[in-house]
Amino acid sequence: MSAPLISILDDEPAIRAILSEALTEAGFRTMAFGRATEFEAALKRATPDVCLVDLGLPDRDGLSLVHRLALEQGASVIIVSGRAQVQDRVTGLELGADDYIIKPFDPAEVVARVRARLRAPRSAPTRSETARFAGWTAHFDRYVLEDAEGAETPFSHAEGEVLRLFLESPKRLITRAHMQESLGGAAGESFDRAMDVRISRLRTKLREDPKNPRLIKTIYGAGYIFLGDVDWA
Repeated sequence: MSAPLISILDDEPAIRAILSEALTEAGFRTMAFGRATEFEAALKRATPDVCLVDLGLPDRDGLSLVHRLALEQGASVIIVSGRAQVQDRVTGLELGADDYIIKPFDPAEVVARVRARLRAPRSAPTRSETARFAGWTAHFDRYVLEDAEGAETPFSHAEGEVLRLFLESPKRLITRAHMQESLGGAAGESFDRAMDVRISRLRTKLREDPKNPRLIKTIYGAGYIFLGDVDWA
């Protein structure tokens, strides 16, 4: 079995070299690119297990690339950026990134975050890819939600991880600790913020009333409960 493949997209040669060296020493295969066009061309030849993406690219907005990777390809994406503002982090997570690392960074931390993403469950062929609940159908093979009239709304891989976790454990309390253990990622404020963003976006796509959601209920101080009945096809 070959080692996981990690793609690195950063316009700074020194950053690419540091990340490539750290990940290679940790046992991963790597591909490194300085431009988005080179990165996208390589995606047609090989599918990486995790993509490390900088936002400040010379030929394309990194956020739009993160959005496409997460929604269209279901790729696991970690943003590695010098943009440290909370709004930048929130925007990146909202667009589908699984994690956000701020420069300057410790290479060992990046390796640990990559390992956490690889430990997170990914959709397997033996698992059901379609779930029906409350007039909705979730297609995990295509990353779309379908309403009762057939209208479709895409969701990212990161959002899909959370949705599947809820749908596989309906009417049971899911604590933050359980979410962190199941989905991977470093515990703490960054993980909590990522979960808040994903759940908020799922509620929006499910047309939930933010003040009184009927499906994904927050149990303050404890976690969340998904209240719908679920039928896995």
